[in-house]
Order: sequence, then structure tokens, then C-alpha cells
Amino acid sequence: MEALYAALLGYLIGSIPFGLLLTKAAGMGDVRSIGSGNIGATNVLRTGNKGLAVATLVLDLAKGLAPVVIAGQLWGEIAMAFAAGAAVLGHCFPVWLGFKGGKGVATNAGVSFGLAWPIGLAYAFVWLSVLAIFRVSSLAGMAAVVAAAAAAPLFGYPQFFPVLAAIAVVIIYLHRANITRLTKGDEPKVGGSKE
Repeated sequence: MEALYAALLGYLIGSIPFGLLLTKAAGMGDVRSIGSGNIGATNVLRTGNKGLAVATLVLDLAKGLAPVVIAGQLWGEIAMAFAAGAAVLGHCFPVWLGFKGGKGVATNAGVSFGLAWPIGLAYAFVWLSVLAIFRVSSLAGMAAVVAAAAAAPLFGYPQFFPVLAAIAVVIIYLHRANITRLTKGDEPKVGGSKE
């Protein structure tokens, strides 16, 4: 039951569509109607409002962090793993939006820090490094989720490897269109003129 409670908590918090709520509140309409149609920070950035994009990034990260920390305080490590997986699934497949959400990169950053700070640091380091070098958001996100899964056993948290590996599979699957564009050299760069 504790694992079920943790999963429910993670899903409910993770499914809050901050990108959509913020852009609508700012009078910018439905963020799903532009760019990739995504509700995440990268697509919010395509509105031209960097402040909203940063706010979306921070809030999406927080909604991954919060349920994992709460579950850990209430029910322990197994519950943390269930909350982690459910938070990312909530972001990617929110019931409120017909199960069409974001791709989970920022939420999984929060999850990684919630599970163990060394995993979070590995995630952040790879995400920011790849983004700085290649300026391709999708590539940075996919590299980071793989790094988080790899970091779990390397830093002494093998109990979290299964959930992080499962999350990585889901997130990479959701990036399949990006992967196709990457192989063709057509993937937009952050700060570039191409939408």
C-alpha cells in the first residue's frame, strides 16, 4: 500500500502541466499549439519568453523532486522509487491532458536529486555539458537520463538503477522523432533561428 500511495503521490504532482498553466496565465495561449507541441521548458522557450521557460524548468524539476522526498520521509526507499517513476510518467502522460504531456527531462532531473544528490549532480553535469557543447536540448536530455541510470550503481545506489533505467527507456522512446532529426542533422539548436 505504501508503494501505491507513493506512486499516486508522484503521478498527481508530476502531472501538473506547469508549462501550459504558465503560458496561459501570461496570455500567450496554448503552448501546445507551437513548436513541438510539448508542454516542457524547451517548447515554452519558443514563445520567446525566457522567464517563463526558466520558471517552467524549475517547476518541472520541483515536481520530480518533491514527491520523491516526501515518499522517502514517509515510507522509505522503495516508496521513493515508485514516486520517482510515477512523477515522470505523470509529466509525460498526464490524465488531465489526454495523456499527452512533456518528455520528462526536467522532471527526471528533480527525481534524480530526490533519490540521491550524487545522481542528481551526474544528471546535471551531463545535461549542462552536452547542452553547452552541442546546443541541442534533446541530445542533452537523453544523455542525462542515461547518465543518471549509470550513476546510480556507480555511486552506491544500485536500488535506484531499475527505476532510473526504466525512466531512461521511456524518455528516449518519447524522443524518437528527435533522434530521427538528429540522424538527419535537422534537429533545432537552442538559441538558433530554426523552430
